Amino acid sequence: MSGAVGVKEDLSAVNGVGASDSTRLSRAAWQDFAGLYPTDEECLASFLALELAEVLQGAKPANLVCLANKNRSCGRNLYLLWKEHGAVLLEQSGLKVRVLDDRGSSILLLLYSQEALGGLLAQKSVRIILGKAGYRNVDEFDEVLDELQTRVVGEGFPHEIGVFLGYPLKDVVGFMGWAQLAFTCQGPWKIFGKPEQSLRLAECHRECRSRMSSRLASGCSPLDCLRNSSTTVADSYLQERAPFLAVS
Repeated sequence: MSGAVGVKEDLSAVNGVGASDSTRLSRAAWQDFAGLYPTDEECLASFLALELAEVLQGAKPANLVCLANKNRSCGRNLYLLWKEHGAVLLEQSGLKVRVLDDRGSSILLLLYSQEALGGLLAQKSVRIILGKAGYRNVDEFDEVLDELQTRVVGEGFPHEIGVFLGYPLKDVVGFMGWAQLAFTCQGPWKIFGKPEQSLRLAECHRECRSRMSSRLASGCSPLDCLRNSSTTVADSYLQERAPFLAVS
């Protein structure tokens, strides 16, 4: 939500406030277990399963994933592996992808649940925000994503991307200066107004990521993790308080 640098920070900042030391270690552990998987396809699947843990478990509608065109510590180039195996892996996972920007040196992907993101973008409050941000056909899913893609590759960066990532709408409009909400605290994203709901959501995200990291580190098949993630934590959270709240 704070430009290209901010997006990169968002992708690596799921530790947020209040995370335990074990959660921080599990979040940072992909390089530790990447070597467990001998094939290129399994290596990429393990990376995607961890980066998409919140989406796979129903706690977020979408995540941004940035893949640099260079070798990782495991010796593999995830950018090239995505080009070769990404489509097949996504088909198995049931998720969808929109390539927001591919510069050759890196690629920025919006990976999402069609049902979750479609339901979010159909909300009246979300359409009002996107309309105010200049999106023209807010009732057309593909055209909204087209507009987002155009803005990502253009000058500046679309701060409203927080809407697509399932951040509480009060935090999105607070960050954009559209509501008189005080900045409360810094979590994985900037939190405005009453922080309780936002912090609960951030903790839910951390739990999803920690659970997936533990499964992968224990040697679970990354292909199975990408296909069949548990929804226990996310479902119980959603029943308590839906994370895709309207501005109030």
